[in-house]
Amino acid sequence: MRGGHPMTERELVERAFSMLERSYVPYSHFPVGAALECADGSVFTGCNVENAAYGSTICAERTAAVKAVSEGHRDDFVRIAIVGNSTDYCWPCGACRQFLFEFAPDLECLIARGDHEYVKLPLRELLAHGFGPKSLL
Repeated sequence: MRGGHPMTERELVERAFSMLERSYVPYSHFPVGAALECADGSVFTGCNVENAAYGSTICAERTAAVKAVSEGHRDDFVRIAIVGNSTDYCWPCGACRQFLFEFAPDLECLIARGDHEYVKLPLRELLAHGFGPKSLL
């Protein structure tokens, strides 16, 4: 929130862009930033952090989500901005789509490219027929 008002989509996207400089990407040289907004207006940011053991790398989206969960947010994710410096939109990987679906199947996703243009779509569209907690009932 800013001044008691929810962030605009553009502000959330720009918050995600501010995370690119914090990315640790010595291998791919592909920085990604994310900003996850919760229902109370809290925003949790993340960047990708690579590792020489590639499987230990964590994406920006999961970094932001883990920060939110560690601060007590589990069922109130509203929207997430995911950004990169590329000419194409910075689509979340399958693992991130699944990870976010666990907590918020109806999450609104703002996906941006390097020129700061973005598209908006629901996570359910990015992960059609997703597998979540309700799938285990």
